[in-house]
Amino acid sequence: MPIETLDIAEPFFTIRLITDERSYRVDDKVILLNLSENPVRIRKQSLGALQSAVLADTVAKDVTHAAVIERFADYDDEDALMARVRDTWPSAFDVRREERLRGIGHYMSPKTWVGQFGFTLYHSSTVPLNVGLHQEHAFCPVPGFREVHTQIMGFGKMQQCREKDLATLYLEELMAPGTTHRPMYDDEGNFPWHQFETITPSIFMAVEMLPEGATPPEL
Repeated sequence: MPIETLDIAEPFFTIRLITDERSYRVDDKVILLNLSENPVRIRKQSLGALQSAVLADTVAKDVTHAAVIERFADYDDEDALMARVRDTWPSAFDVRREERLRGIGHYMSPKTWVGQFGFTLYHSSTVPLNVGLHQEHAFCPVPGFREVHTQIMGFGKMQQCREKDLATLYLEELMAPGTTHRPMYDDEGNFPWHQFETITPSIFMAVEMLPEGATPPEL
């Protein structure tokens, strides 16, 4: 199926997975995240693996595998939209029961797996979020697990530290709508101490990737 629609972000956004499309027309603003090792071509430029951008009124070519987020730019009142999200999605703590998520405004959509890729949206309402530095991902304890995040609304920063202490920060990437941070895992899927921190209330998409042969965990 070259185009598959995910319903995890409805009724707020529409997410489509594009597979093996030589030419994909974009009219209104969308965020396109390239999930393939093969570059996606936009006019005379390209998006490499796990790179994303906001596109509008253009054609994406040679789309081997990509996620497209629609309708993120349709809201004049983002605060009102995020209030509706909080009324709809459960808190991440209630779903995942991780102690670092207790007592903060952090909400999550349903999760879905398509092949080796898992998709979830998160809304972080607390500023600062203080979500907590972490290396392990208890919700997906599969060797070789990888993950990136794509900003949809609001602004934040992805922080990496040498130790479980923000004083050891060594790399920080700003996150704006359409941005995906650079992969931070090594060849074995090991992560540094890291966290997402809000600058403003935010919504972002997490994309989890399993090595070939691994089975997605129970939802």
